[in-house]
Amino acid sequence: MSSGRERALGVGGQHVLDYLKRMQAENPAFFYAVEGDDDHSGGNVFWADATARMNYTHFGDAVTFDTTYRTNQHRVPFASFTGLNHHGQPVLFGCALIVNDLESSFIWVLQTWLHSMARRHPVSITTDPDGVIQAAVSQVLPGTRHRFCKWGIFRDTQDKLADLYQSHPTFEFEFKRCINEAETIDEFEASWESLLQRYYVTDKEWLQSIYSAREQWVPLFMRDTFFGDLGLAERSEGLNTFFDGYVNASTTMQMLIKQYEKAVANWHEKELKADYDTTNTSPVLKTPSPMEKQSAGLFTRRIFMKFQEELVETLANPATKIEDSGAVRTYRVAKYGEERKAHTEAIKYVEDGTKSIYIYNVAMDALQEAAKKVAVLKNKGPGAALDGNLANGSSKEFHASGENHMLTFQSVDEKKKKIRELTAALESTNQRCEVYRTNLLAILKDMEDQKLKLSVKVQNARLSLKE
Repeated sequence: MSSGRERALGVGGQHVLDYLKRMQAENPAFFYAVEGDDDHSGGNVFWADATARMNYTHFGDAVTFDTTYRTNQHRVPFASFTGLNHHGQPVLFGCALIVNDLESSFIWVLQTWLHSMARRHPVSITTDPDGVIQAAVSQVLPGTRHRFCKWGIFRDTQDKLADLYQSHPTFEFEFKRCINEAETIDEFEASWESLLQRYYVTDKEWLQSIYSAREQWVPLFMRDTFFGDLGLAERSEGLNTFFDGYVNASTTMQMLIKQYEKAVANWHEKELKADYDTTNTSPVLKTPSPMEKQSAGLFTRRIFMKFQEELVETLANPATKIEDSGAVRTYRVAKYGEERKAHTEAIKYVEDGTKSIYIYNVAMDALQEAAKKVAVLKNKGPGAALDGNLANGSSKEFHASGENHMLTFQSVDEKKKKIRELTAALESTNQRCEVYRTNLLAILKDMEDQKLKLSVKVQNARLSLKE
């Protein structure tokens, strides 16, 4: 799209202006402005109703500026400012009609929107990847962290590298994995370089350009700034969430206000329902943790569910001490199974151990049996073997003699190597088991505490009834 292309608002534009005038007459808190306001005849238009302005005071830290109309060739040059409310739902901060793609137009829209919001700058703003918008944001909101929509980057990459996507179907998967799964900068850099080398695309200008802008769209580089996503990015393709299903490529200027009001009413109704659910129903608690119970009474339902998910997840991420120098102790916090897979039935039981006392006891028995077999192996001479189903989870049996499944050590060194491997596996399993035992005991202690508190409350209630 050429940078100066004009979009005439036409008769439909006058219908919008008449609506804005009427709304402001009914409520002075309704704000609207038209660029070149002398005759209201055809400049850029911005408006924000009283609710949008109030919402911004509560939820305006993270803002999305949606200009989907530019990439989807909409008939109406409709843009919106949105965020997320206390239920994680899209909330509106204002709308605009932008008659051309000049940098000056975006500067005017951003400045006018900022003026309507008492000139309070957001912490972050997310937009489609676009040089003109980037220049306007940097001029109007110099202290705001500007993020490019990741989905927009993926969309543009597929368009610009269509031949590569067609000839190498696995590229898209590996490209997204490089972007989404890197945990450190070094890991990302190595993965990116490997991707370019494997697909022979080191000379692609588009990839070079998005790499240069990586700090504005790769999640790894954005962790120090609040964007309030709450996982929405994983479920929604793009920025258009508030008006999704209401304003699209076929919407005309005459239809715009009606669709705008439908979207506003729809989200207002959903917010009221979420308020009601939070106030009048209680969530199901999944742990005996007092912190979970307290949070259930403080957070809205959606936010509590997100917190609860993280809380439960911590049970599978214990801290293991890896170094103790006296003054400083170093721990590794990691989910079991991510660093290396379990290779024994004992480890499998241990990883399920926090679910019940019975499974925990089974795990302990398995570990003790493994220890005995390692000890037997150490005490036997060359040619000895292991009788049992150690270490590989496949229930194979090894015998010192016999016709089937014979294991023969060719040398003393090979035997010693096998002993070292089994001993290391046993020690690792013991460490894991100890961590789970600690977690399980902590949960049981919390349950006992809760039981005691409940007993006290019941006793007090009985005494009150007697009085």
